[in-house]
Amino acid sequence: MQGLTAASTIHPEQREQFYQLQSQLRDRWQSIDQQAQEDWDIVVIPSLSLDQQELQKVTGVHYYEERLLFSLIRLRNPRTRLIYVTSQPIHPSVIDYYLQLLPGVPFSHARERLLLLCTYDTSHKPLTQKILERPRLLTRLRQAIRSDRAYMTCFNSTVLERELSIQLGIPLLAVDPDLLYWGTKSGSRQIFAETQLPYPDGSELVESADDLAIAAAELWERQPQLKRIVVKLNEGFSGGGNALLDLRPIADMAPDQASRSARAAAIRERFAEMSFQSTTESWLNFSQRIPQLGAIVEAFVEGEEKRSPSVQGRITPTGQVEILSTHDQILGGPDGQVFLGCSFPADDAYRLKLQDYGLRVGQNLADKGALERFGLDFIAVRQPDGEWDLQAIEINLRKGGTTHPFMTLKLLTYGQYDMTSGLFYNQQGCPKYYIATDNLHKPSYTGLIPSDLMDIIAQYHLHFNSTTETGTVFHLIGCLSEFGKLGLTSVGNSPEEAEAIYNHVIEALDTETQPGRAGILSVPTFRNTWNGH
Repeated sequence: MQGLTAASTIHPEQREQFYQLQSQLRDRWQSIDQQAQEDWDIVVIPSLSLDQQELQKVTGVHYYEERLLFSLIRLRNPRTRLIYVTSQPIHPSVIDYYLQLLPGVPFSHARERLLLLCTYDTSHKPLTQKILERPRLLTRLRQAIRSDRAYMTCFNSTVLERELSIQLGIPLLAVDPDLLYWGTKSGSRQIFAETQLPYPDGSELVESADDLAIAAAELWERQPQLKRIVVKLNEGFSGGGNALLDLRPIADMAPDQASRSARAAAIRERFAEMSFQSTTESWLNFSQRIPQLGAIVEAFVEGEEKRSPSVQGRITPTGQVEILSTHDQILGGPDGQVFLGCSFPADDAYRLKLQDYGLRVGQNLADKGALERFGLDFIAVRQPDGEWDLQAIEINLRKGGTTHPFMTLKLLTYGQYDMTSGLFYNQQGCPKYYIATDNLHKPSYTGLIPSDLMDIIAQYHLHFNSTTETGTVFHLIGCLSEFGKLGLTSVGNSPEEAEAIYNHVIEALDTETQPGRAGILSVPTFRNTWNGH
C-alpha cells in the first residue's frame, strides 16, 4: 500500500527520539489538560495529510486548514501562546473574528500571543510536507517555541507529522503513525470483530479489481438478498473513496442462478457503472487507486428509516479512555454517503449505546498504544418494534467533521460532557445543543469576501452571544468567496432553538445574495434532523 497510513521505515535513533518526546506528554498531561491555568505553547499544524488525489474531490479543500481555527479560542487563557501554520495567508478579518469571540480577554492581548506563519504554497501537497521542505521556516518555528513548554497538535498524524515533531523537538499530541492501520476500512473491521461490535458483512483487503469482484461475488453468495454493495478504498475522507454497486441489474446472476465465477465476471463488468460520490470520479481513476490503497466490499445497509450516528472519544497519554461526544451525522451526495454536517447530541434512543461501543473500541485502541482522538461512524436502522439497529462502519484516528463544532462549544463555555445523560452542560448547568455543517454551499454565495460576511453577521445579529451562549460560530470563511461554501455551528439551549438559529443564518445569507438558486450539494435544512436524514 502506498497511502499515508502505510507502515513506514524510521531510523531506530529517530524512533527512540520520538518515543522520548511522547513520554513528555505522559509526564505533563495533567497540566496540559488544565489549560485554563497553565502556561503552554501550542503549535497547530492543520495539515490534511491524507491521500491528495482523493482530497481533490472535496470542493475548496485547500481552505480546510481553517477548520482548526477553533484552537484560537484557547487564547482565552491569558498564559497560552499559539503558533498556527498554513499553506496560504488567512484573511485578517477571519483572525479578528475568532479573537473577538474571547470574552474578558483584550483583543490586543490575545493577538500578541498568536503567531501566524505561512508557507505561501498552494500546491497539492500536505502542509506538513511544505513545512519540512523549508529549513528557514523550521528555524523560525524552533525560535518561536519554548521546547520545554510546547506540544504540537494536528488534523491527522502521519510520518510527516512525526518527522516535524522530531525536527522541532516537541511532543506530538496524536497517534503514532505506525498505528494508522487501525483507522483504515480493513483495520476498523478487524477491531469491530475483536470488540464484538455489530458491523456489516464484508471482505478482507484486496489489491486488484479482479480480486474485488471475487470478494463481491462471495459476499453476495453469503447474503443472497443483497441489493447493493459498497466498494471502499481502504483510505477515504468525508465519504470520498466510496462507490455503490447496484446488483439489481444483474439479478439473473444471483447465487441460486449462476456460478461464482460467472457472478464475479458480471460484477467485474458492473464496476464501470458504479455510482461515485464525486461527479468527477470514474471507474478508470478509481480502479487505478485499488493497487495503491487497497479496497474492500461491504454489504449496503438497507432500511426505510436510517440515520448515521457517531461517537467521538480520546485516549489520554496516561492511557485513560474518555468519551467526548455523540452526534447524528447529516449525509448527502448522490447516495447519501458524503458528510455534510452533524447535530449534537445523538438521539437519546441510542446515544448511551454509542458511548458503550466507543469505550470498547477506545480501550482496544489504547491497548494497541493509540493516543488522542478517535471516532466511530455507524448506520442506524429503525426496526419494526421501534428499536434502532446499530452497525459500525469505520474508525477515524484523527480529528473529523464533528471535532471543530464540539471543541468550539467546549472552549467557549468551559462546559463538560456528562456520560450519564450524554448531554453537554455549561458552567451554569444548562444543557447545550447545536447543528453544524461544513457544506453550506450555494453558487449565489460565491463572491462574498470575509468582510461581506461580517457585515451580514452584524446586520442580522448572527454572532455568538457569550452571555446567553447561543448563536452561530462560522468557519471555512476563506472558502466563501471562491466557492460559495461556508461552515457554521449554531448553538441553542434546545434542539429546536439550535435549528431555528441555523435556519435564520440561511435566510439571512439568501436574502443578502441571490435567493432561489440551488446549491452544488444540497444544503441541509435540518427540518427533519431529529428524525434521521
